[in-house]
Amino acid sequence: MADLTDLTLTEVADRIARREVTSRAVTEACVARIDRLQPEINAFLLVDGDRALAAADAADRALAAGRWLGSLHGVPLAHKDLFYRAGRVTTCGSRIRRYFVPEVTATVLARLDAAGAVDLGTLNMSEFAMGPAGDNVHYGPARNPWARDRIAGGSSSGSGAAVGARLVYGALGSDTAGSIRVPAFCNGIAGLKPTQTRISRAGVMPLSHSLDNAGPMARTVRDCARLTTVIAGRDAADPTTADVPVGDYEQEIDRGVQGLRIGLPGNYFGDGLDADVERLVTAAGLAFRDLGATLVPLAVPDLAPVSDATALIINVEGAAIHGEWMRTRPQDYSPEIRSRLELGYHHAAVEYADALRLRGRVLEEFTRAVFGKVDLLLTPGMLRPTPRLAEVAFTDAGGLPAFMAAMTRCTRPINYLGLPALSVPCGFMGDGLPAGIQLVGRPFAEALLFRAGHTYEQAAGWHLKAPPL
Repeated sequence: MADLTDLTLTEVADRIARREVTSRAVTEACVARIDRLQPEINAFLLVDGDRALAAADAADRALAAGRWLGSLHGVPLAHKDLFYRAGRVTTCGSRIRRYFVPEVTATVLARLDAAGAVDLGTLNMSEFAMGPAGDNVHYGPARNPWARDRIAGGSSSGSGAAVGARLVYGALGSDTAGSIRVPAFCNGIAGLKPTQTRISRAGVMPLSHSLDNAGPMARTVRDCARLTTVIAGRDAADPTTADVPVGDYEQEIDRGVQGLRIGLPGNYFGDGLDADVERLVTAAGLAFRDLGATLVPLAVPDLAPVSDATALIINVEGAAIHGEWMRTRPQDYSPEIRSRLELGYHHAAVEYADALRLRGRVLEEFTRAVFGKVDLLLTPGMLRPTPRLAEVAFTDAGGLPAFMAAMTRCTRPINYLGLPALSVPCGFMGDGLPAGIQLVGRPFAEALLFRAGHTYEQAAGWHLKAPPL
């Protein structure tokens, strides 16, 4: 039998359910791989191996007694260290919360628990989820499993690296401007930023109340669909969640893309696009055409002001959330994060109000211009190849904002619009590192995104490639 860690989330879940393999065996395989690779990858902040093995044994006993807990029964997962679990330290990648122990458990973690998942620990991240590189001065950077001198992407860096390195079968990340999709691109995995109100954020350390999302990261699109089916839906603890029914996102995932109209934007997403990335994105579009979709070139509304408004909202809301600590513990932030938070104090209230007020109108205009013509939009996940860690050590004041703007150009406007977006691997660049496309849909079009992404993924086969570890 191949190494158990080579299996995808759905494969291992189904094998456990059929009692072909035990949760203990699977969890032991993950723990052994973590022990071997954590010193190189630095994906974890806490490995809770003993607790995970005890949970795996409990899952095996339940199954032996005829009690199947759910679609994730016995599957080891780990999550970005800003999802609260009562009684366990949640650092949020920061010095300030190094010893913070929450009294509540995030709704999404409780739902994973109810579906039978095993929690292996907490994953590295950018400090307070602020930064697309995933570097962290307090705990060290998570490293890319495809090349240890490259970033893992942020801010869900540990989630991307852990899944990409096959340390766990899936992970949760958060996404305020691309923090799921950027590391998905960098690590060659799938990741979903859901519709803004689709998944509860209760029990999750916020960065921006208006833009934050929680979502899955996993080896395959089907894996992400299964995780989303478990965690999505209305939550009384988060009044912003929509009361929209959640179906089984795997149910229609194999229907193919015949007849779908997929938009190829001729502006904004191509500005500054690296030739190597462009080659792979173009090839992905042609693959969709060969699978039966219709490609529709189109122009999208100007998203530059939208991107600027997204940054403004993050700055202001981040500054408000961190206000008390910025007054009493400013020295405990890294200089880069402290300078970013300080930006929020320099925006006029009317600017912030306008940025929020215009969201509805901008979404209506974008929906009419784009989804009046196509079913999905296909864009690059990032403009450029994954940077080296040495490239993100900024010493000048202007370097970091420019870098952040370039890294999240393709993803950031989608958060402002509140639309769902799925990242799917689309091949490898000349430097040997993976790249990814971004599929964007109407609000609550997650099922369609999964269907299209899965169809392309299975035909292309990029998810079958493993990093050289």
